[in-house]
Amino acid sequence: MQFGVFTVGDVTPDPTTGREPTEAERIRAMVTIARKAEEVGLDVFATGEHHNPPFVPSSPTTLLGHIAALTERLVLSTSTTLITTNDPVKIAEDYAMLQHLAEGRVDLMMGRGNTGPVYPWFGQDIRQGIPLALENYALLRRLWTEDVVDWEGRFRTPLHGFTSTPRPLDGVAPFVWHGSIRSPEIAEQAAFYGDGFFHNHIFWPASHTKQMVEFYRRRFEHYGHGSADQAIVGLGGQVFMRKNSQDAVNEFRPYFDHAPVYGGGPSLEDFSTQTPLTVGSPQEVIDRTLGFRDYVGDYQRQLFLIDHAGLPLKTVLEQMDLLGEEVVPVLRREFAALKPAHVPDAPTHASLLAARDAQEPALV
Repeated sequence: MQFGVFTVGDVTPDPTTGREPTEAERIRAMVTIARKAEEVGLDVFATGEHHNPPFVPSSPTTLLGHIAALTERLVLSTSTTLITTNDPVKIAEDYAMLQHLAEGRVDLMMGRGNTGPVYPWFGQDIRQGIPLALENYALLRRLWTEDVVDWEGRFRTPLHGFTSTPRPLDGVAPFVWHGSIRSPEIAEQAAFYGDGFFHNHIFWPASHTKQMVEFYRRRFEHYGHGSADQAIVGLGGQVFMRKNSQDAVNEFRPYFDHAPVYGGGPSLEDFSTQTPLTVGSPQEVIDRTLGFRDYVGDYQRQLFLIDHAGLPLKTVLEQMDLLGEEVVPVLRREFAALKPAHVPDAPTHASLLAARDAQEPALV
């Protein structure tokens, strides 16, 4: 099972001091967080994609390419690649290039994003969000798997004899997760292709997550990719920890109350009860996270959001120390002990390459 962190890259004032980091400071902080993730033994760093303030990660491949040069083991992912407003040709080329530079340590999470105005900024219509996601991804797959592509669809100019360059590393495309909070069409898309399904798992109750993951698993089996419990599932989650639970609550409360994504809504206590947000001791985070298996089954990737809402970098790095030293080692051991042998691990470039080679007939 893979464990890691994901960032939305928001530039938010610290509500306890009023200080707002510059964009340069926030970008450098994300690089520091990624390097810290490798240092403390995490597996994955993922970044969102946004094209509007107060967010800065408008170019995930630039950020991840830089991080690739500074790390050796870390899997570099997106926590959203906007499949609706990016040209699939550019996605194919950019992420294949990143895959080569990172020596295979790359995968993507496709999504539609959560900012409506982004569609007209890139010449698209939000009312076509689902059809765009389906058509653009169908083209992207062909660009990665076919050397020469002829294409005609609804949303872009036709392609005639087009070859995307560079070709994917070793002829194996990056693994794709499809991220969705509420759209069964996206879960269906993930199941159809045998790709991974990632549920944001931050804003909604466990019952909703359970429903979405169960639907994906049933459809994964329907399309013949394996049994339902072999489907590839990832979850998000948000935590804030201190050694003492009440210290964590007291410290995090002003950040929660002023957070751009949920400030002004339910209280911290109500939100923690109604969603997977966990604010407390490392043991409480361990117990809560192990409980996710009760309603989604055995899953392959757990990413934590720990750096938004104006939290200072020093505090975020302290959170990562707690994750690496006290939380993730226990989660690895406990989840591994529970997982049946037939349930796969999270796909990597090495495992996808091995699976591809095993299917090809030996040369005589």
